[in-house]
Amino acid sequence: MTQPFLPLTARSRDEAHRAATPLELFFDLCFVVAVAQAGAELVHAVAEGHAGTGILNYAMVFWAVWWAWMNFTWFASAYDNDDVLYRVVTLVQIAGVLILAAGVSRAFADHDFLVVYIGYVVMRLALSSQWLRAAHHATDPAERTMCRRYAAGVVACQIGWLALLFVPEDARPWVFLVMALAEMAVPVYAEKDVTTQWHPHHIAERYGLFTIIVLGETIAAATVAVKSGVTENDALGEVLPIAAGGLLIVFAAWWIYFVVPAHDRLASNRQGFLWGYGHYLIFASAAAIGAGIEIAVEQAVGEAHITTLAAASAVTIPTAIFLMCVWLLHARYFKVGLAQQAVLPVASLAILMCSFAGHWAVFAAGLVAAATVAVGVTLTATNPATRRPRSTTPSARA
Repeated sequence: MTQPFLPLTARSRDEAHRAATPLELFFDLCFVVAVAQAGAELVHAVAEGHAGTGILNYAMVFWAVWWAWMNFTWFASAYDNDDVLYRVVTLVQIAGVLILAAGVSRAFADHDFLVVYIGYVVMRLALSSQWLRAAHHATDPAERTMCRRYAAGVVACQIGWLALLFVPEDARPWVFLVMALAEMAVPVYAEKDVTTQWHPHHIAERYGLFTIIVLGETIAAATVAVKSGVTENDALGEVLPIAAGGLLIVFAAWWIYFVVPAHDRLASNRQGFLWGYGHYLIFASAAAIGAGIEIAVEQAVGEAHITTLAAASAVTIPTAIFLMCVWLLHARYFKVGLAQQAVLPVASLAILMCSFAGHWAVFAAGLVAAATVAVGVTLTATNPATRRPRSTTPSARA
């Protein structure tokens, strides 16, 4: 039976068998609603020939979703006590992201970010209250100061985000950049004297689960696009190569991300910050792959007002970004020798080159992605010097 009120104190970083909770899984699932909305609007913007504006709005909305998700994830890893009050405040954060999701269409179509801002404020102020609660229960003065810095920093940033609603449209990207940097500086400042007790295995699992959900949303979006192309336009021949290539890309993305033990890279706060922040590009590119497949399908059946090269690039560019970011963040630390190190960078370049393959571009990119996994597995199996995970069983790595 869950207790109504328990002390919100730090959990041990050495806690055994730490796993994601049902509340955290529900949290992730609801957040992907906003991701799906952002992806759908990106498809519409690019298909209508407004790629620049669409990508910018997508980057801004996705950042808001990702940042709120990430802050909750790291806080929960350190302080989750699973009492009634903690659950209620977490549900309030979920309500905030659903409000944000409701405002995504207006943000893309009319450049009106009011509803998005309201949803973001609900999420962030709920988290700020959690930090104040943790400060109240902290016994160490340094930890109490850290928690208060977090709470104050979060509130101050929400005030700063108000500028996004009032400045001219041309200035909004600059306001976003300044405020995003300010938000990301809050954890660095708050933890300059003492760090939160986040759990490496738990953090790695949480990020992995969100990656799975985002890739799942990519498959769902691509499936709907392919179904529409077949049933409404009778274009099986045009759509089938895109569907096959997209599926190979998503399968390879899953394989490449999960084949290395990410928790081995989370040995310090500095590594944790770099790894955690870098996942913005991983998550955003993974979600954009699904949007790109939808765009490629719409272009193939004549419903998108863009060139074949632009449609192909909507798939190949986010795929290449995904592979390079996975390599930069953790895969390269488990590679031995030049051949293993070169697999993902070379594959990223090859996938970009597939953009010029016309209507077969997505299928060609899928074949390159599948070949990347095969080459990686072969190189790992034939090199006895390949580094093995410290706490997991050896496995083939791409």
